[in-house]
Amino acid sequence: MIDPMNREELAKYIDHTQLNPAASESDIVKLVEEAKRYKFYSVVVNPYYVKLAKELVKGTDIKVVSVVGFPFGATYKEVKAYETELVIRDGADEIDMVMNISAAKSGRWDVVKDDIKAVNDVVKRHGKILKVILETGYLTDEEKIKACEVAVDAGADFVKTSTGYGKGGATVHDVELMYRAVKGRAKVKAAGGIHDANAALAMINAGASRIGASHSVEIIESLKE
Repeated sequence: MIDPMNREELAKYIDHTQLNPAASESDIVKLVEEAKRYKFYSVVVNPYYVKLAKELVKGTDIKVVSVVGFPFGATYKEVKAYETELVIRDGADEIDMVMNISAAKSGRWDVVKDDIKAVNDVVKRHGKILKVILETGYLTDEEKIKACEVAVDAGADFVKTSTGYGKGGATVHDVELMYRAVKGRAKVKAAGGIHDANAALAMINAGASRIGASHSVEIIESLKE
């Protein structure tokens, strides 16, 4: 169990997220303003908004995270690798890629590994951080464990539960399972359906080192000081 946290300590776990396809420029400005106010670890935006977000966080230590192969993961590894190059060029510090979920469900773990490695090769060449989204709501426990092992073998820095757009979201069970599966070789990010401080702290106690949330302000405001 972690010790009780204050709001600023909890905020440093949070990737403050705006991935709504209908989000406007003003929504991204609001996202960054909130990140500055609450001192969140990062902001997470779609590739189109990386350049704007990077400009807006200038002069702060807030990281910019972008997504690759989002939200289905079912495109070519070469496309994911190129998308990664582009978002890093525009200023992304970390990449949250969606693994090839369909390949995983088909037992094609060679394809899953090659997919992740293609992205990780680009990420590591630029000295950045890679998180692999498993979309756990579609996987059996055995598939979750295997996906974690494959992601770590391919060089991922984090495994992440969910996109927030698939079936289900983060659960304590899945975070605990993933934490055990990576065996200290990677970290765990919990994302999807985390709306208050109690849920966030439960994920951290289960082994999450990062929380992805679009309800980050509510999470912080619900933490009793």
